[in-house]
Amino acid sequence: MTEITVFGAGGRVGRAVVREALARGHRVTAVVRDPSAHTSVVQDDAEVKAKPRPVDNSHESADAPSVTYVRGDITDAEAVARLTEGKDAVVNAAADLAADPGEHFPAANRALLASQAPRVIAVGLATYLEMAEGGLWMDLPEFQPEWRPFAEGHLAGVNVLRDGGNGLDWLVLSPSGDFDHEAEGTGEYRVAPGDPSSRISLPDFALAVLDEIEKPSHSRAHVGVENQMRS
Repeated sequence: MTEITVFGAGGRVGRAVVREALARGHRVTAVVRDPSAHTSVVQDDAEVKAKPRPVDNSHESADAPSVTYVRGDITDAEAVARLTEGKDAVVNAAADLAADPGEHFPAANRALLASQAPRVIAVGLATYLEMAEGGLWMDLPEFQPEWRPFAEGHLAGVNVLRDGGNGLDWLVLSPSGDFDHEAEGTGEYRVAPGDPSSRISLPDFALAVLDEIEKPSHSRAHVGVENQMRS
């Protein structure tokens, strides 16, 4: 059994990761803004369509999968250290869309450097994932100017890990293109370079996250995953 802390566990990506972790028998500390607003993600969730993978906690023991919701702030290094102490891995799926992305994402990853969990997975964006033909999506002429501040802020956060994460086994994992929020899980995915046309379902992205926790195959890199054939 693995002990995992998930920041942003109340969002769509975070819930999918928590759900998959429970299905695999792990124990999760789910960090959210308001713990009282959350119940088990094993229950039906209209926003995350996945093949049923029930977890039976009716006879819970010290070794049973479980999720505990706690309050926490990904930009608070002391909170990150406290909530990851004794854990095997931490996932950062948090985003404050009301904050300045140029401030929020670097602050979040600076705090993430305080992780006491040795394996750190941060959810990234395809906009700064290298494409097969070279270059970045965010540098293409057709990239929407209104998206640039968010993409640049997110990338600045990743650069915090690149510059200061030598003491951590970190990975930035992102869709190769974007999430398909309506798609059901297929149980499959593949590693792929950046491509704006690529898509992956939330359940399948969660598979990739948990695979990288259980059997890490990438470290100190940005990796994209997809499960929709390229057009």
